[in-house]
Amino acid sequence: MFYLNQPIVSQKVVYIPAGSINKIISHLSSKGYQLCKLDSLALRLIGSPQSGWIEIGQSRLSRGDFLYKLTKAKAALQDVTLIPGETTYMFFEQLAKDLHLNKNILQREYQRYAPVKEGAFVPNTYKIPLAITEKMLIKLLLNRSKIQMKKISYKLFGNYNEKKWFHFVALASVIQKESANEDEMPLVSSVIYNRIRKGMKLQMDGTLNYGKYSHIKVTPKRIREDRSIYNTYIRKGIPLIPVCNVSFEAIKAAVFPAQTNYLYFMKSKRGDHDFTCNYSTHLTNIKHATK
Repeated sequence: MFYLNQPIVSQKVVYIPAGSINKIISHLSSKGYQLCKLDSLALRLIGSPQSGWIEIGQSRLSRGDFLYKLTKAKAALQDVTLIPGETTYMFFEQLAKDLHLNKNILQREYQRYAPVKEGAFVPNTYKIPLAITEKMLIKLLLNRSKIQMKKISYKLFGNYNEKKWFHFVALASVIQKESANEDEMPLVSSVIYNRIRKGMKLQMDGTLNYGKYSHIKVTPKRIREDRSIYNTYIRKGIPLIPVCNVSFEAIKAAVFPAQTNYLYFMKSKRGDHDFTCNYSTHLTNIKHATK
């Protein structure tokens, strides 16, 4: 009883992997919890720990209460959705609002752990435990995203090379921003490759929808004044840093572009794009779209 009444410091929510009691104690010990064989014995008397996210609720409690909550408590979960094409800046605004977190801390922890400044998350719906800290959330999202990225990379390339992967994420992010739908993605990809081969600037508005500008209409004034790496009107090639977080459909289009001679495309009144090889036809498409 004396041992079980000793204080223990814990996160308010804790992740418990599936497995034996010994495996769980070993996992928690690796995360900084001061646990030992006595705790394994105590858990055998109290009951088997649950797997998944456990809501401890307090940062300081007795060892007995901590072990008991491992067997009885479950963290409340909330769905958060990152849509393809959204920037991390805007996603953090959403997370801060929905989960009552600090946006600046989310950004700081992302910069600390993410392999790239943008595009490290996989668009998906994630179940997030309430009361999770900003640091835990960033590590959770990055870990789950990396697992998915590695899975698709092995399917496409037979391996996972981080530098190579994020090169294609950067290309895919332009495709994601510019395409009206998934069917267009290989066509947009072909235009990018064709323009680069000819030494042409991409001159694509979508690259300027980065960060906080994700949903801001690109104007001629913005094109003239923006000096960021994302302005493909003044800089050649694909931006070195992805514009946004991308879908796997956009990644596939980046790796496998359609075989075309297209150099231009213009959004039509239908909502999709008209693609063409000739500048004169492109000008005609612009006139039709703006009438």
